[in-house]
Amino acid sequence: MNQNILFPDIQTWVEERNVIIFPAQQAGKLIECVVSLGKLSEMAGYQIQENEILVEFDALRFDLEELAEKAIENEDFNLVGEVELG
Repeated sequence: MNQNILFPDIQTWVEERNVIIFPAQQAGKLIECVVSLGKLSEMAGYQIQENEILVEFDALRFDLEELAEKAIENEDFNLVGEVELG
């Protein structure tokens, strides 16, 4: 893992967007990373229910952080500066 990119143990479910947002920090800059419920379900291998979202996110955190790290290194940001993982 690139030690220049840090991932604090913070995540927020945003129901209106059906995404979890989790922060990354690179050289003091805060970057919002976004993973959709669909992507999370795809990675888990089953349709995740709303009451399981944060538990599954925790189970997949390492893989999600790796995906986010690659996207940050490739500067793959959306129009509002987020890293979208699906």
